[in-house]
Amino acid sequence: MLLEKTIGEVGMLYEQPMAEARERLDSLIKPPGSLGRLEELAIQLAGITGNPRPVVGDRVIIVMAGDHGVVAEGVSVAPQEITHQQLPAFLNGVAGIGVLGRLAGARLVVVDVGVAVPVDYPGVLNRKVRPGTGNIARGPAMTREEAVRAVEVGIEVVQEEIDRGATLIGLGDMGIGNTTPSSAIAAALGGFDPGEVTGRGTLVNDEVLQRKIEVVSRALEVNRPDPTDPLDVLAKVGGLEIGGLAGVILGAAARRVPVVIDGFITTAAAMVAVALQPRAREFLIPSHLSGERGHRLILEHLGLVPMLHLNMRLGEGTGAALAMHLVEAACRVINEMASFSEAGLTALDEEKILK
Repeated sequence: MLLEKTIGEVGMLYEQPMAEARERLDSLIKPPGSLGRLEELAIQLAGITGNPRPVVGDRVIIVMAGDHGVVAEGVSVAPQEITHQQLPAFLNGVAGIGVLGRLAGARLVVVDVGVAVPVDYPGVLNRKVRPGTGNIARGPAMTREEAVRAVEVGIEVVQEEIDRGATLIGLGDMGIGNTTPSSAIAAALGGFDPGEVTGRGTLVNDEVLQRKIEVVSRALEVNRPDPTDPLDVLAKVGGLEIGGLAGVILGAAARRVPVVIDGFITTAAAMVAVALQPRAREFLIPSHLSGERGHRLILEHLGLVPMLHLNMRLGEGTGAALAMHLVEAACRVINEMASFSEAGLTALDEEKILK
């Protein structure tokens, strides 16, 4: 099975290139560690790629799109039609991810893994597993077989892009109502109370927020997902695009390509991926802290610290696109800054600096 094979192919970070990258960074014309997270990121990239002088080449943002039966419970103020109506705007470059992805120099790959209606827009990959999920407040989102297939769609798509030359992957999502299953996944896998991880999504009012919390609680009661079995959680309370994104993470990690996660939805997908293969966490680059309630909690659960704090909550991969600039910056620092010896300068003595 592709999923099992991919999980087995995810390795550890390479220690020697990380040590060489750290030594290089400490030799540059600056106080050691003074570029903070950029230095940490360069070291992580060295460990992922095996190259102590990592570089960023072709970059791709993969947006998985799917619909959710739970919108029937009134958990979103946006109509479900928005899911498929937004896809042309993505590809035409006029939506948020179109603009910011273009700025980042990233190709955009939009995948229909579970949109509720037929999608025949030019450029959208048709990998539909089923037309939307079931209503998780009344039963499972999908079968276990469909959950596996959704994850495998993500593996297939990302590995096709890596075969085309992608060296950096960003995650994006599109699916009206998808903060509700993401909250259910977070509660199930992270052991959180639904009220802690259920937010306003598309800026719903207090009444709708309370309804969302009740729906997430009901979904967990009705379906009883097994927190020790991430595929059971995904099948019972998840989403098709969330499964696809988990597959993108696993597929990229198996090929040793870094993955920039976006906001709440893609981090819920990361919870699924890391539960399936804990080593996948080392290949993740957290982009930003979403304005969505619960995002901080699930990032902490994964041991990830976001780089940007912009109070963004759009999704689509917009935060991942912005963070790609930081990934490139980290690579430029380690490759283009001079060392003290290269610059003909006297090296800083850290002990003298601290005295």
